[in-house]
Amino acid sequence: MPTTDLDATDWNILDHLQGDARLSNVKLAEAVHLSPSPCLARVRELETGGYISRYVTLLNPLKIGLTVSVFIQVTLEKQAEKQLGAFEAAIQKRPEVMECYLMTGDSDYLLRVVVPDIQALEGFIVDHLTKIPGIANIRSSFALKQVKYQTALPLPVAPARHKR
Repeated sequence: MPTTDLDATDWNILDHLQGDARLSNVKLAEAVHLSPSPCLARVRELETGGYISRYVTLLNPLKIGLTVSVFIQVTLEKQAEKQLGAFEAAIQKRPEVMECYLMTGDSDYLLRVVVPDIQALEGFIVDHLTKIPGIANIRSSFALKQVKYQTALPLPVAPARHKR
């Protein structure tokens, strides 16, 4: 379903589910002023249409010992399709890489890496990252403090806000 087919109720459902994916269908239906059956049908349509790609649980990295967050800029020797593909395939296999973006500007890729300590970061860089063929330069910046982190996307149609 294209975004033009979404109405205010669909946007409201998406907004509520971004805030709490564990919301029961009954509670969600109540929050968006539908009965449970039509609400569930709309959620299924949003899933089928690709608006809802998956449901996850977000963990607190500090509570599980992942105290070091690093942004790594990677520059390749060449931006050839083969090198880009090899780099991306290697990065997909690394669980400490939380995000990876192909970039414009000075570097080719920006990675966000989360590890328990500096030794683990060194191991990742020395044992894995530098072993990927075609890397010309690696620059790291440590995050000192997370000022803002959100997973909820800004929705194009502002639904009536609710209390979370």
